[in-house]
Amino acid sequence: MFLQVPTDQPLSLSLLLLPSFSNLCLANTIEPLRAANQISNRNLYQFNLISIDRPSVRSSSGIEIATTPIRDADPRPDIFAVIASDHYADHANPTLITHLQTAARNAQILAGFDGASWLLAKAGLLNGYKATIHWQELERFEETFHDVIVSVERYVIDRNRITAGGATTALDLMLRLIRETHGDALSLDVMRHFIYDAERASEGDQRGVISAPFVAREEHLISAINVMELNIETPLTIAEIADQSGFSARGLERAFNRNFKLSPIRYYLHLRLSHARRLVLETNLSIAEIAGRCGFSSASTLTRAFSKHFRIAPRDLRRGRLNSTPNIWTRS
Repeated sequence: MFLQVPTDQPLSLSLLLLPSFSNLCLANTIEPLRAANQISNRNLYQFNLISIDRPSVRSSSGIEIATTPIRDADPRPDIFAVIASDHYADHANPTLITHLQTAARNAQILAGFDGASWLLAKAGLLNGYKATIHWQELERFEETFHDVIVSVERYVIDRNRITAGGATTALDLMLRLIRETHGDALSLDVMRHFIYDAERASEGDQRGVISAPFVAREEHLISAINVMELNIETPLTIAEIADQSGFSARGLERAFNRNFKLSPIRYYLHLRLSHARRLVLETNLSIAEIAGRCGFSSASTLTRAFSKHFRIAPRDLRRGRLNSTPNIWTRS
């Protein structure tokens, strides 16, 4: 597991952006977390975009991103991550090294994405650790830092250090973070939100073609989920779902428990309530109409299940009380 945080507190990330950072790497880091908050209707993850000493940082594509100077940022985040891309080695100055060494003492986890692994190594913070970097820099990385155990894997988690090779590996890493801190079901929902077919495992050479979807371990699991999604308004029994997806009822139960730590009936309810939530937010249908479209016998039955699942009643959500949820884009 990544790290331990109180279940009633958001996991905090400070993301240090260095000039010419990759927009795609940043988006693939923060968008899955934003989506997880939105889908769960909870403030599970909070991230701050920080810089060494400026109010904004320009990316490799010339886009300016507003940041908080590090002196004003959270001094003890759960995860402190550095995102660097073009000209990353130019940033290895004494000021940055000092900040990285301070972060290593104060944060639970220190991370480097894309070229930032070089900077962590330069600061002596990867000595004795297994680590990776963008595949184009692997050879030079290994030749320069003899005390680092260099890996060609897409991303590496070694104790309280994380390194990732680039943009798509950051997305896979964030999906794993969501899965390990708040469950497989939420991670799968985020994947489907972005029409991302499969989370890729950390193992495997960055330079090769990778195919390691975490749900593919169960041959018929995706089929079962598709059957559920096609039968929201008139829910099927678990036996019917199993029959249509090539499982026995017992096999379906085991597959969901292995992959999601949920029973299939709980996951099916999650799908129906998620559909109800979209209808509450995106249509003017009455709660009774939404209940019927999501397989609930009445508005009151839906409201009880919805309130328990999302911690807010559907009518309250529609009235805009979701806006009282703390802003996940907070700058310290």
